[in-house]
Amino acid sequence: MKFEELDLSNDILDALDAMHFEECTPIQEQAIPVIIEGKDLIAIAQTGTGKTAAYLLPVIDYLAYNKDERNSIKCIIMAPTRELARQIDVQMEGFGYFLPVSSVPIYGGTDGKTFAQQQNGLKRGADVVIATPGRLIAHINMGYVNLSDVEVLILDEADRMLDMGFYDDIMQIVNKLPKNRQTLLFSATMPPKIKQLAKTILYEPEEVKIAVSKPAEKIEQTAYLIYENFKPDMLCHVLNTVTRNRVIVFADSKLKVKDLAIRMRRNKFKVAEMHSDLEQTQREEIMHKFTTGKIDILIATNIISRGIDIDDIELVVNYDVPGEPEDYIHRIGRTARANNSGKAVTFISERDRIRFKRIEELLEAEINKPALPEGMGESPSYPPKSDSGGGKGRFGGRRNGRRGSNKPSGDKPANCKKQNGNHRRFHGKKSAGNGKATDK
Repeated sequence: MKFEELDLSNDILDALDAMHFEECTPIQEQAIPVIIEGKDLIAIAQTGTGKTAAYLLPVIDYLAYNKDERNSIKCIIMAPTRELARQIDVQMEGFGYFLPVSSVPIYGGTDGKTFAQQQNGLKRGADVVIATPGRLIAHINMGYVNLSDVEVLILDEADRMLDMGFYDDIMQIVNKLPKNRQTLLFSATMPPKIKQLAKTILYEPEEVKIAVSKPAEKIEQTAYLIYENFKPDMLCHVLNTVTRNRVIVFADSKLKVKDLAIRMRRNKFKVAEMHSDLEQTQREEIMHKFTTGKIDILIATNIISRGIDIDDIELVVNYDVPGEPEDYIHRIGRTARANNSGKAVTFISERDRIRFKRIEELLEAEINKPALPEGMGESPSYPPKSDSGGGKGRFGGRRNGRRGSNKPSGDKPANCKKQNGNHRRFHGKKSAGNGKATDK
C-alpha cells in the first residue's frame, strides 16, 4: 500500500515524499488506520519494521489540525533509552517538517544547558514530549509539568522498558494523565508482564502483530549443549577459535554480566560490560570505545539487543538462552548487517533446553549443535526427555517445524479539514486509568 492511500494530509505526504518514503511497511499499513480512528492499540513489531513512523505520522497529522490556544502537552512518547528518544525526535522533525507541531526530547546524561532547554520546552508546552521515564519524572517532581491536556500516550519498546525496571515509573506517569486519552503500546514481544500492563492502561485495544522476521541468511548459527559450570571456559574457547574482534556476549542478568567481565579480563580479553546500572554517560563512553575498536568484546544484558546500529559485528554469543524466542532474533541480528556475514553461537544449559526448542520452532529449523571440545564435559540431552515427543538420543524428537471495534465515540470527536479540502477524523475515545474504563 502507498502512503497516499491512507487518510493523511497533503503536508504529511509532502514530508514523506521529501524523505523518499512511498510504500507502507506492514506495521504502518495496519496500525495507521487504527490510530486515525482514535482507538487504543497493541502493536507487536520488532525494531526495523517502521513502527516509529506507524505512530508518528497519524499523531503528528492529528495534532497539526487540532491546534488550540493552549500551549500544553498533547502527546507523550516514552522510550527506554536516550538513544531511542533521540532517534524518535529526529524522525519527528522530518515527518513534521511542513506542519506546525513542536516537540521536545527529555532524557538524562546531559549538561545543565540541555536540562534548562528541557525545562523551557516543558513549561512552554510542546505538542509532543519524547522522554525516558526516569528523566520525565524528575521534571514532573519539580512542579512545572502540566499533563492535564495529554490526549495521546505512546509506549515504544514497552517490553524493553519493563526489562529495565521502568514499570513503576510508567505507572507513576500514567496516573497523572487524563483517563480520556488514546494509548498506543508498541512492543517486540508479548510476555505476561506486557499483557498485564496493557490490561491496566489500555481500553478495548485493537491488536496488530507483525510476524517476526527470520535471521539474515548470512548468519552462521551454532549452539552447544553444555552444563552451566563449563560455560566460562567454553566462552574462552569460542573467542580464541572463532574471533575475539567485534564480539557481543549476551547474559541474562546484571550480576552475571559483571562476573563474566571480571573473568574475561583475567584471561586478558579486552572487554567492557553494559547493563542498566551504568549511567548514561558511562554507556555512551563504552559504546564509543567499542565502535572505535578500543574494546573488542562487549558483555551485556538485553539492554543492547535492540537499538544499536553497528555494521561490522563479527560474532554474537548467547551465553544464556533468551527467555523469549523473538529476543534471540534481535540478539543475533546485531551481526551480518549491511550485507556482511556473521556468526552466532549459543550455549544451551540444562535449564535452557525448552527455551531453545521454542526458538527452533519459531525459526522452523534446527540449529547445528556440534560436539563439545575436549575438556568441556558431557552434553545435556536434547530435547528434554519430558518434551522429546517420543524421540530418542541426543537429537531425537525435534520438531521443525483488523478486527472491527464497537468502541463508542467520546466527547471529543474532531473533524479536521485538510488543506486540500478533504476530511479526516480522529475519533473521540475512552481510555483506561488504573484498569477502569471511563465513559462520558
